[in-house]
Amino acid sequence: MAETSTTLARIIRKEAARIGFSAIGFSSPVPQSLAIERYKAMIAEKRHAEMTYMELQIDERTMPDMLLPGLKTIISAAISYNHPLHNSSGQPAISKYALIDDYHIVVRKKLEELLEFLKSLLGEDMKATIAVDSSPVLEKTWAEHSGIGKTGKNTLLIVPSAGSYIFLGEIFINKEIIDNKPPLPNFCGSCCKCFENCPTGALIEPGKLDASKCISYLTVELKREFSAEESAMIGNNLFGCDHCQEVCPHNQQASITADRSFTLCNDLLNISTETILTLTKSSFRNFFYGTPIFRIGLKRMKRNARAVKENLQRAE
Repeated sequence: MAETSTTLARIIRKEAARIGFSAIGFSSPVPQSLAIERYKAMIAEKRHAEMTYMELQIDERTMPDMLLPGLKTIISAAISYNHPLHNSSGQPAISKYALIDDYHIVVRKKLEELLEFLKSLLGEDMKATIAVDSSPVLEKTWAEHSGIGKTGKNTLLIVPSAGSYIFLGEIFINKEIIDNKPPLPNFCGSCCKCFENCPTGALIEPGKLDASKCISYLTVELKREFSAEESAMIGNNLFGCDHCQEVCPHNQQASITADRSFTLCNDLLNISTETILTLTKSSFRNFFYGTPIFRIGLKRMKRNARAVKENLQRAE
């Protein structure tokens, strides 16, 4: 069975590359006690800020077979969105992942295509479920366990040759695939560029994030109005933040760039705060529908734009 599984893994990996995935790996659903311990510590220390949904479904994170009874293999897949863009400190900035089509949709479609291929190999009776950042899954843990990447000091998964500008997705199946790929070593070494260049000190120590100080959390996840301190913290960032990724050597040296499915929305590259502040519901939809930004709605996007406008004016 091991030899057959290894051959299957090689065949599946080749098909995944054709579809556009940068890396793919296979894990058996063994207990991940250290990851759960760290997750619970984050909740206990309130480093998840106001993301109360993270306090739920701990059992599903601990026991992934609750998401698919009879689970035998977790397939982790990574895909690059690394377009060669760099934000200017004097201009409103949008994170790279939000300048393209919504990854939830794109990655899911690619995983569905891969799943159809899996069924042709393993039989139509195979049971499976797909997760793309919407299920209680320890994504980085399983990706590490499968040998496709290693979590860096900025808490993001680093994939060899692709860096950390990647999306993750999973396919849970009730068939066993044994790959025996060893975990990757630590990639960061003595480098602390991400930690040293975080503008708000959200990286309180290497590998440890306080979401309440994270610009991505503030501009994307936080639902209420900003406090004066939070407003100042976001700087020129309209949506998301790439500071810790921009300085990472693994991203600067990445040979795998954005998959062709992730086309840039050119209208968003140089969008001004004035444009956002004058948007109506219909014009907001025209600008942002189909991108991750559409999910936060017009009210929160205008909140972000007001703060950025004030910060840029203050800087001048």
